[in-house]
Amino acid sequence: MKKYFILYLIAAFTFLTSYAQNADSAWFRANYYKIERQIPMRDGKKLFTALYIPKDTSVTHPILFNRTPYSCYPYGEDKINARLYDSYWINYLKQGYIIAIQDVRGRWMSEGDFVDVRPFNPTKKGKEIDEASDSYDAIEWMINNIPKNNKRVGVFGISYPGFYSTMAALSNHPALKAVSPQAPVTEWFLGDDFHHNGAFALMDGFNFYSSFGKPRPKPTSIGSDGYDFKSEDNYTAFLKIGALKNFTKLMGDSIVFWKDMMAHPNYDTWWKARNVRNFVTNVKPAMLTVGGTFDAEDCYGAWNLYKAIEQKNSNIDNKLVMGPWFHGGWARGDGSYLGNVHFGSNTSEYYQQNIEIPFFNFYLKLQGTTREIAEATIFFSGENEWRKFEQWPPKNIQNKNAFLTTNGKVNILTDKENVVQLVKDAANKMVDKLKDIVKKTDNKNNPNSSPESSSFTEYISDPAHPIPYTEDVHFDRTREYMSDDQRFASRRPDVLTFSSDALMEDLTLSGPLVADLMVSISTTDADFVVKLIDVFPDEFKYNEKEDGKGNGQQYAMGGYQMLVRGEIMRGKFRNSFEMPEAFVPNQITNVKYTLPDVAHTFKKGHKLMIQIQSSWFPLFDRNPQTFTDIYNCTDADFQKSTIRIYHDAANQSRIILPVLNK
Repeated sequence: MKKYFILYLIAAFTFLTSYAQNADSAWFRANYYKIERQIPMRDGKKLFTALYIPKDTSVTHPILFNRTPYSCYPYGEDKINARLYDSYWINYLKQGYIIAIQDVRGRWMSEGDFVDVRPFNPTKKGKEIDEASDSYDAIEWMINNIPKNNKRVGVFGISYPGFYSTMAALSNHPALKAVSPQAPVTEWFLGDDFHHNGAFALMDGFNFYSSFGKPRPKPTSIGSDGYDFKSEDNYTAFLKIGALKNFTKLMGDSIVFWKDMMAHPNYDTWWKARNVRNFVTNVKPAMLTVGGTFDAEDCYGAWNLYKAIEQKNSNIDNKLVMGPWFHGGWARGDGSYLGNVHFGSNTSEYYQQNIEIPFFNFYLKLQGTTREIAEATIFFSGENEWRKFEQWPPKNIQNKNAFLTTNGKVNILTDKENVVQLVKDAANKMVDKLKDIVKKTDNKNNPNSSPESSSFTEYISDPAHPIPYTEDVHFDRTREYMSDDQRFASRRPDVLTFSSDALMEDLTLSGPLVADLMVSISTTDADFVVKLIDVFPDEFKYNEKEDGKGNGQQYAMGGYQMLVRGEIMRGKFRNSFEMPEAFVPNQITNVKYTLPDVAHTFKKGHKLMIQIQSSWFPLFDRNPQTFTDIYNCTDADFQKSTIRIYHDAANQSRIILPVLNK
């Protein structure tokens, strides 16, 4: 009986969803029409643009513009994009917006040559183009050719379209009043998509470019297939292929950007020209940067684009929103949970109704106000609450150190508290030594009070057996891994785990984390992955009424080790991304780097855990652990390395926590 009831619910849900879409479709056709145009650019190339225009001519309408490399399908003026009927886009249609969606230069039905993250040209002249000039020319055409528009334009887009949104903001077209880069690509070496701190995001990079990167000699409405691994196990499939140069052979010679990436292993001028944050000066429109704290692709871009605009511009309305979302989750989901972790409310609806729609309505329709939209509106997981700030990171932050100690412990102290603790430890050790002399014993020292001859914890990093990023067997990279249970990793001998005692009060972190490690390795290079983890109490269970629905009702949440933030650092870039440097084997060295910002509350009774490891596969390519050009090394170059993390008074490894004061 239960089986039939479930089937009934599925059928009912399908019927209601279909009915709602049909109703919206009927409403759309009664109130809108579609035209398609090839809009000319200054160099003579034409960009294919789909325009959805209200039939109501009694008033003028603002234009909401989306530029994309992913197609403005379906093609044909009688064919309507079904995503316009979802709860995200339909909001704008029912408020009378003109929707413009454009294939960017060289993609799908647009003319010209496509260039990945085409650099901004601040000194372009005449017929010289970049993505900013294409945005300018498209906006100029639209305000002069679309009937009954009010000559006020907004641009928004998620992911790669977030990059094009930022470029539009640099166009300085006077009709462009508001721009919202969402999960924006900002640059692809330090933090977004395809590299993190110089480590190559193997799985995403190969899977994306094996299809997206295929050349398109002429305009087309047909996409390309990617490489067929003939496998459902990404870990095994990627490991079997081996070194990066083997992936390059599979990719072939036609994928231009893949070849470019392989030819630029360091952070050189080629990469810097593709970092849009270097050029966000003299921004004119109001800006609303949006991202997800659990975005597996462009979390870095959202946090850091906002900061760059804030630092390089004054007297503009520049706002930031970060919710508990996967990549684009605010536009395609209710944001009430991710994987096993619950967030207690429809965070997407809150954002849409209270922030994004009022933002565009104010600047494009001259309706309402933005006074209620804070400079930074941030959702804090753990406590599952929105908080508003006058700046980000907030003013009232106190850095505390999560010191890694012997026996897998974490001590959370301020610098002053740490000095006091070190003095106490030294005094205790002196007393212990005196007692030892008196007792004339050599073999009963307390391990915690032995002479400071470099206390460390070590593991062996073996590239032949890299640490998986998740315990599940699947092929496509999951979005849920950003909050996954890390107990599987805690059980591996090549993952170091350090944990605090159960917290006596809530601990709220708000800002960037800094990993400050004292390490030695037995080889000349290695990667370092640092993970910040919230350990739930053993008796923890979700309450559906308070915490909402989600997978966590079916999962063993007692003792859950929730990944809050994880980030990799390619060791050879520890001192400079431009000039990599080999390690001296077995010499103690500082590896210090910044992880993307965190907005999370560790609740009373939870524990704060730090994990350290040297591979995260196949999220990132394996470091051969020899100082070499990893893009061109061979399978024979890979070797084991003994990694030591030090935690004595002279060499203290720590994670610097941005603690929000009450």
